[in-house]
Order: sequence, then structure tokens, then C-alpha cells
Amino acid sequence: MIARNVSFRDLDWLLMLAVLGICLLGILQIFSATSGTVLADSWWKQSLYLAVGLGLMLVVCGIDYHVLLEQVPVLYVVTAVALLGVLLFAPPINGSRSWIPLPGGFNLQVSEFSKVVILLVVSRYLAEVRSEELTLGDLMRLGALVGVPWVLVLLEPDLGTALTILPILAVGTFLGGLRWQHLVVILLVIALILPVSWFFLKDYQKARIMTFADPGADPLGSGYQVIQSLIAVGSGGMWGKGIAQGSQTQFRFLPETHTDFIMSTFAEEHGFAGVVVVLGLYFVLLMQIIQNAQMAPDRAGLFLCMGVAALVLFHLLVNVGMVIGRMPVTGIPLPLMSYGGSSLLTMFLLLGLVQSVRLRRLVR
Repeated sequence: MIARNVSFRDLDWLLMLAVLGICLLGILQIFSATSGTVLADSWWKQSLYLAVGLGLMLVVCGIDYHVLLEQVPVLYVVTAVALLGVLLFAPPINGSRSWIPLPGGFNLQVSEFSKVVILLVVSRYLAEVRSEELTLGDLMRLGALVGVPWVLVLLEPDLGTALTILPILAVGTFLGGLRWQHLVVILLVIALILPVSWFFLKDYQKARIMTFADPGADPLGSGYQVIQSLIAVGSGGMWGKGIAQGSQTQFRFLPETHTDFIMSTFAEEHGFAGVVVVLGLYFVLLMQIIQNAQMAPDRAGLFLCMGVAALVLFHLLVNVGMVIGRMPVTGIPLPLMSYGGSSLLTMFLLLGLVQSVRLRRLVR
């Protein structure tokens, strides 16, 4: 519930303006990228998701985040059961069992919403650790808690979403008191696991990694997306070609123009100047989240805010790196901008937690 000395006037309005700016630019680009196609109604669906997301954020920020942390055991079980249910019973879409079909042509991606619960799990667990440094037992227990939903997401298979969970865990353990000895061991284990994991990847995932190393090796196959993305970004120049004027976008040379590669289409039509504006809005968003973390009234609030910041930054770096050929294609969307209801609503739930922490800083 909302405390009597907490007011919505104390919300982080600069954060809200940055979020709205990114979302509205995203809707504009979705409209441009899908104009004249069977997906031409995507922009108004995204507008609907935006309206619902704003409402969810206001609801969440009105709830004391400590109340949500108390419900972590229930939320954790519900999430694990939901992920298992999706894995067993959801129809395959694009080779992955990640979505639950809803009336009206909408799909619910459970793995996206699991990020919220995992963030709450990590924040509560680390906040209850009373020592300044995490023990090996602390790390193993936390790893097991996060590992259950993480493995279920990985089995869908949804490698992109599974990867986005790791920054929450990494930042949480770092701030919680990760010992350098444990860090060295973790890095060594990762170094040993990576070569072995190659044999468990799907063929298309292996092709994406090979494409990252040399897109020109298969320009009409696995390297096609990256090459077309680079052409689109480069052809935008300083000021871009204008809304609905990008050749790579409008002639459909570039796939996934309104989802994974929305930044490519935006760069083509709005140029370097437009990209600077968007990245500037993301910078403001990240700085405001970090500022709210600094003002958090307790450790749990700090972990919540920094977990959200890590997640947003990871999404941003991977997606932007992907469209300019500096990261493998992983299907990780651009937060708040790429088309997708589950992704957008999840982001607003996370931002609602940040706002909840901000409002509780005034509670005495």
C-alpha cells in the first residue's frame, strides 16, 4: 500500500520522460518499418502495450517493494511452474516453446516476466546476508535458486532471454560482497565450460557465432542479417533518409525491422543524429536508475535498482553491438523500443520497482 507520507509527485519524472521518449520513437519506427506489410498494425499494438505498461508501472510503484520481497517464495514457485508448463504444453513458435497464445493475436512470453521474479529473488537473498562478503555457500545457494528458472528458460530454447538473466546475478553478487578468489574460480569455470557448450548449441546458434567472426563467409545465408544491418546503418549518414524512406527497410532487404534490428532501421531513416538522441535518452534513463539506487533506503532497494540498470545496459550493449556487427545475433531486443508486448510490459514492471524504491526513500 501507499504510505501516507508518500506521493506520486515524488516519482522520478526525468526517468519517466526518458522512457516515454524512447517508447514514442520506437512506435514511430515500428510504424515506418511495418508500413505496407501484414504487420502494419504493430504500431498501435505497441501503443496499447505502452498504455498498459504505464498503468502497471504506477500500480507497482504504489506497492511497497518490501511487500513484494515478502512474497518471493510464492512468486518463485508460480514462475517455475509457469515456465515448466510453457516448456511442456506451449505450441512451438519459430522453433521455441516460449509463448502462450492469447485472444486477439497476442502472445505472452513467460520467460520475460520471470526476470522480475529473479530480480526479487536475488535482491531478497542478498539483502538477508549479514556479512560484508559472500561465502561459497551463499553463492551456491543463490546460484541454485536462479539456476532452476534459468535452465527452464534455456530449455525452451531461449538463449537470448537466458543470457539477460545473468547480469542481474552478476551485479547482485558483486555488490553483495563477491570475494576476488571466488571471482577467479568462476571465471576459470566459465573458461572451461565455454568450449564444451559449443557441442550443445543448435546449428543456427553455431552459425550466428561463426557469422559474427566473418559475416562475408555466407552473405546470402547466416551472414545476411548482419550485412544488411551494416548497410542500413551506414546509408543513414548524418541526418538519415527520412521516415519511411530507408531503402533497406522499405524494400525489405533487412529482416526483423521492427524487433531485433529496429536500431538499424532507425539509423537508416534518422541518421547518426537520431541515434545520438536515442542513446542520450538511454543514458539519462540509466543515470536516473543508478541515482535512485544511491538513494535507496536499504540494501534490498539498492540491489533492485542496480539489477534493473544492469539488465537495461546489457540489453542495450548487446542489441546495438549486434546491429553494427560487434556482437553475435542473439535475438535480444532493444529495451522499450523494439516491438513486443511481453518485453515492454516486463520493462515497465522493473521500472515500477525502481520508482517504488524511490518513493520509499522518503518513508521514515
